[in-house]
Amino acid sequence: MLGAAQLLFRGELLSSAAMVNPAPRAATYADLEALPEHLVGEIIDGELIASPFGGSLHALASTVLGAELGRAFCCGLGGPGGWIILDEPELHLSGNVLVPDLAGWRRTTLPELPDAPNFTVRPDWACEILSPSTAVLDRHRKLPIYAKEGVGHVWLVDPKAQLLEIFRLDGETYRAVASFAEDENIRAEPFDAIELELGALWAR
Repeated sequence: MLGAAQLLFRGELLSSAAMVNPAPRAATYADLEALPEHLVGEIIDGELIASPFGGSLHALASTVLGAELGRAFCCGLGGPGGWIILDEPELHLSGNVLVPDLAGWRRTTLPELPDAPNFTVRPDWACEILSPSTAVLDRHRKLPIYAKEGVGHVWLVDPKAQLLEIFRLDGETYRAVASFAEDENIRAEPFDAIELELGALWAR
């Protein structure tokens, strides 16, 4: 006869502690799909993360930066081309589902855009536009995953502080290589083939 603190469940012996504090269930893609449309869903280390959209300053910075880099590095207009750059691609990487604000693949990494709902090839560059609700998530949970997957560069853009931080993968972690603020005209790796007018990201 089993003791009071034990129970047999589906052929497995469970303690009462395991029954009171069961292991948390890992989030599934169905959980992500069930989120309301006004939330951005990601799965990080088995946890479902739902974030609100970032607002007008967030949208402006993302739109302007994507347009500038896309023209020069996707289309080759005023720049060298050789990249695929997308807004909010859904990345499926080692069980995580991440949605950076912008991401880019060199054509040597991704020769052509797949007709698919998500990407399993890690990007060469990712950009997160920070907002008060996502800054900690972007810095402390997503950056280590990008590093583990081998994303060569990550940009963090803070529209409120009018700040751009550039990180380059150095071994297993990122090294901060540059930061730019306000209305500087800059050349920032890996897109230093062109000059960017940083002030355009914050202009209202």
